[in-house]
Amino acid sequence: MLSFSIIRRNVLLVAVVLAVVSPNLRSEEGMWPFDMVPREGWKKRFGLELTDEWLKHLQLSCVRFNSGGSGSFVSPDGLVLTNHHIASDILQKISDEQNDFMKAGFLAKKLEDEVKAPDLELNMLVGIDDVTARVEAVVPPGTSSDKAFKARRAEIAAIEKEASEKTGLRCEVMEFYKGAVCRLYKYKKFTDVRLVFAPDLQAASFGGDPDNFMYPRYCLDMALVRVYENGKPLNPEHYLRWGREGAKAGQITFVAGHPGSTSRLDTISHLEFHRDVALPFSIASMEHTRAMLNKFSMQDGEQARQAQEEILGIENSLKESRGGLDGLKSGHILEIKREADKRLREKLNGDNELRAAYEKAVEKISNARNSCRPWFKELHLIGYGGAFNSTLCSTAWTLVRMAEEDAKPNSTRLPEFQDARRESLELELFSPAPMYEDFEIASLADSLEFMRRELGNDNKWAQKILTGKAPQERAIEWIKGTNLKDALARRALTAAGKNGIAESKDPMIKLFRDLDAGARKISERYEKEVVGVEREAYSQIARTLFKAYGSEQYPDATFTLRLCIGKVAGYEEQGKVLAPFTTMKGLYDRAAKFENKEPFTVPKTWVTAKEKLELDTPFNFVTTNDIVGGNSGSPVVNQKGELIGLIFDGNIQSLQGDYIFDESVNRAIAVDARAMIEALRKIYSADGLADELTR
Repeated sequence: MLSFSIIRRNVLLVAVVLAVVSPNLRSEEGMWPFDMVPREGWKKRFGLELTDEWLKHLQLSCVRFNSGGSGSFVSPDGLVLTNHHIASDILQKISDEQNDFMKAGFLAKKLEDEVKAPDLELNMLVGIDDVTARVEAVVPPGTSSDKAFKARRAEIAAIEKEASEKTGLRCEVMEFYKGAVCRLYKYKKFTDVRLVFAPDLQAASFGGDPDNFMYPRYCLDMALVRVYENGKPLNPEHYLRWGREGAKAGQITFVAGHPGSTSRLDTISHLEFHRDVALPFSIASMEHTRAMLNKFSMQDGEQARQAQEEILGIENSLKESRGGLDGLKSGHILEIKREADKRLREKLNGDNELRAAYEKAVEKISNARNSCRPWFKELHLIGYGGAFNSTLCSTAWTLVRMAEEDAKPNSTRLPEFQDARRESLELELFSPAPMYEDFEIASLADSLEFMRRELGNDNKWAQKILTGKAPQERAIEWIKGTNLKDALARRALTAAGKNGIAESKDPMIKLFRDLDAGARKISERYEKEVVGVEREAYSQIARTLFKAYGSEQYPDATFTLRLCIGKVAGYEEQGKVLAPFTTMKGLYDRAAKFENKEPFTVPKTWVTAKEKLELDTPFNFVTTNDIVGGNSGSPVVNQKGELIGLIFDGNIQSLQGDYIFDESVNRAIAVDARAMIEALRKIYSADGLADELTR
């Protein structure tokens, strides 16, 4: 299960691919922005011609989920296809003690049965403008890294505000190649999104954690939502026609989605920082959280329901992070990086000035990363709020900061509080989604205990936050004492502004009112001493690569729409050849192998429907497309632009693929279009949906 969260542990996200520094990229490698697609290169390599119309149609058929995932329009009446594990955020929020839609699934037989997602926003990319020159113009030569960082941030805020007011769209300036290139991305927003269909959890994630990031697979990891506009189903001009024939072995495939984060320009010292500091800390934090979640879910069925989405997410992230750490510890990835660095330096031997600039940039990154090692834990736990794993805490801190930021000019605010992003912020802040008091207490107490363990009892922050009390006691005090569970209370406090925050007696508001200034100093130090320095240094490295190897270098993933090319292909693992396809029959065979025990239990609906199914229907398949977390829910399309599959995972080798891409074994895993229709018709009695998709 590929995952990407733009909220959780931002500072710890690590997805490093090194092949970008090689002049000889593999033919199927790379996640390309739609305005940078190497059409001439693909024409030479694959003999295909992608027209402007083909690319535009695919671009406007795709959407981004603000919860962290991808999807695509697949019908003229606004249906959007994504994964069950992307829609799980909706399923969890609309469920209650009587109705566990996450576990049992959901089907709306009629339009009026479709259920609105409480706080979901879908973004469709409608335009891209190059604003590099404007952003760079505000930084005169010789400007310090700190001042340059602030000047660029202010100019980016101005660009986003101007564009948003002019177009009415969501506008974001994205920095590519670590800041060497800036693009203004303009999105049409959809906030009336309603759940239409999701299978039962057992069908969507058959094999559970043991099969996660493995192949062969047998999962119906799909879900359908419908976009509404002005109270009626949207009739999009662009949507993907259903490829009734599905995928074929050897076929060229395209994946269009929103890969979340990679660090493919990272230097050796930066990778060593991830290996030695960031990843071990992240894994320790997740292990601590998982133990709490498992303990909480064992209390009774309702507690298990409340924790199930978090458990699935944490198990997925742990497996992904451990795989990444293993890759860095093994040494071969860093050796590849050292060889690439050596080749680049040799290529620069004839240009002393450029080589000196490159070497200076590499040294700056090394110094910056080493400088923050001693206070990295405080950065994560206090500066970025990792000590407060609670929706209510996040809400309270957002309210405190929003009041402070609103009093500033737009250009000097933190990016998340600038005018161009206000509507999206408030959509989440005022969400009517339920919050569960016992779960909030357990989560917060656990993260406070982790903070105390990592920082120590004598740490000034631990003392300031706990005031001599146990984590559980403080968590109960804050969670039970706050009135922020009520969306109306959150709105009222927002309307009251800075004075309302200053006068509030709410214990959570008081907590973050007291902590905010100190926490800001930690994050501001990181921006000054690390982020600002690295922005300048990595931009220099990118410019060096352009000069050495030309412009056909794809940029790091930034949760923006990308296109990658590949083909349907099996692979060899431990001497065994794995076929590119599995079949629906394979699910029953694998369940039998494990005596139909969890997590290999055949869902009851599938047991009942077995005799009706065409068991040789292709179920899941693998491709050589280059993907990472955030691509979940991405459509797989053929050369005609038809949807033939749905990305939902990568194989175990793809965990190494975060660092290096090896098309001989790296595989993306998708649900075949034929299996989705077969299941809708014969298992879930959803002929109406199947007809809408295929007509």
